[in-house]
Amino acid sequence: MFHYILSSLDTFVSALQTTLYVDAVQPLLFKLGMMDYDEDTYDALYWAIVGVLEVIAMYAILRPLEALRPAETWKDRKGVRVDVLYTWIVKLGILNLFFFFTFQPLFDSLQSWLRLHNVPTLEIDNLWPGVTTQPLVTFVIYLVVLDLAGYWYHRLEHRFGIWWELHAVHHSQQKMSLWSDDRNHLLDDIMQAGFFATVALVIGVEPSQFVVLVAITNLMQSVQHANIRVHFGWLGDRLIVSPAFHRRHHAIGYGHEGTSYGCNFGVLFSFWDILFRSASFDRTVEPTGIRDQLGAPGVAPVRYGDGFIEQHWLAFKRIGARVAARRAAASGKRSAAL
Repeated sequence: MFHYILSSLDTFVSALQTTLYVDAVQPLLFKLGMMDYDEDTYDALYWAIVGVLEVIAMYAILRPLEALRPAETWKDRKGVRVDVLYTWIVKLGILNLFFFFTFQPLFDSLQSWLRLHNVPTLEIDNLWPGVTTQPLVTFVIYLVVLDLAGYWYHRLEHRFGIWWELHAVHHSQQKMSLWSDDRNHLLDDIMQAGFFATVALVIGVEPSQFVVLVAITNLMQSVQHANIRVHFGWLGDRLIVSPAFHRRHHAIGYGHEGTSYGCNFGVLFSFWDILFRSASFDRTVEPTGIRDQLGAPGVAPVRYGDGFIEQHWLAFKRIGARVAARRAAASGKRSAAL
């Protein structure tokens, strides 16, 4: 059944891909003299179609829920619009596709070398012959492994100051909505795409599976960030990250400023937070954002930028300030030692 559903979806997207390519994209490439990129563009179009369908699905499902059952009520949606731009850039999946297919020849060569020298390699689908060779079982294993990697990637983003300044672009949104998931610094997006493509190739994920895995993860994270007052119950919240569970992660003073650099780092599955003791199941709706955006007596609020370019530039300025502060502190210690 699972294989049939995936096959049907793949057939539909492939048919749409071929039609668009033959009727629109290929003639344009020919006119621009860019036929050298013919094959790569055709492959990228598949991912782009999946991204467009994903955006349509998430808007059709989540926007009505945000209107019917909002976690917060805003006077206006100013500040949300820039997240729409982030969403279209990321959901088209060009970065993920680029890194996956760029790294694949390297890993194919490495695996060939290992086989030639009789070095055992990781083959998840053959861990339990007859069970892990089933498509659904293999898919779930890939999903769990990638999600564990995602948990630690996310948690480490909060641990290291320079890395945090990139991730702070995401956390600086004070009006969380269905568009907020993809609000990330592009440098962080590049790092994530390279990291997850590497993990996927190491554990043996096929290209068609990788597209589906990324699409499911992206869609679920859009649900988590939506401005909806929804949880999955006592048991559900301990298995899968719900909007209520993830909103706690974005709460000022709790999510990234609490115990051990924050709570609720799970990407899809919340049981990682339970296992690694970073879970908080408090469903109280708190303001989202970063504490220093609010300012303090005698301290001006920190601006993280309103527009796409400004948000990226200010992140680099904050990183520069951190580096300069570290150098000054190191210089001061050397001077004191002398």
